[in-house]
Amino acid sequence: MDIRAALRLAEEYNLDLVEVSPNSHPPVCRIMDYGKYRYEQAKREREARKKQHTFVVKEIRLRPITEDHDFHFKMRHARNFLQQGNKVRITVRFRGRERGRHELGYRMLERALAELADVGSAEGRIEAQEGGQITITLAPKAHR
Repeated sequence: MDIRAALRLAEEYNLDLVEVSPNSHPPVCRIMDYGKYRYEQAKREREARKKQHTFVVKEIRLRPITEDHDFHFKMRHARNFLQQGNKVRITVRFRGRERGRHELGYRMLERALAELADVGSAEGRIEAQEGGQITITLAPKAHR
C-alpha cells in the first residue's frame, strides 16, 4: 500500500501508522493506537517484574579462630538475611599457619549450619577453594 494512502486511512480511523519491521523490503507498517499499545506493554512488564524474585547473596566471613561472641553476632546477621529471603554465603578464610588446619574451618561451617538449620538449608556441599578459604551457600527455607 502506498504510504500516503496508509497515512490517510490511519487518520480516518484516528489511529497511528506504526512501522513494525523497518529492515524488511518493503517495510511493514501497522495501523494501531500506539499510546494504548505502549501502555499495555508497560503493564505486562510491570506484572512480570512483580512475579519474579531475585536472590541477593550476602556474605559472612569467618576465621577458624573466631570467638564465640563474634560467631553468634555474625550468625544473627546471617539469620536476618535468610529471614528477609536472601541467600547467605559463609566463608572461612585461612591465613598463615591456619592453612594446615582446615578441619577447624570445616567444624566452624558445620557449627554455622547447625545454628541456622531452622531458617536456611545448605545449597550443595562445603567447597574447599584454592587461596585458603572454604565456603558454603545457604538458601532460605520456604515459609509455611
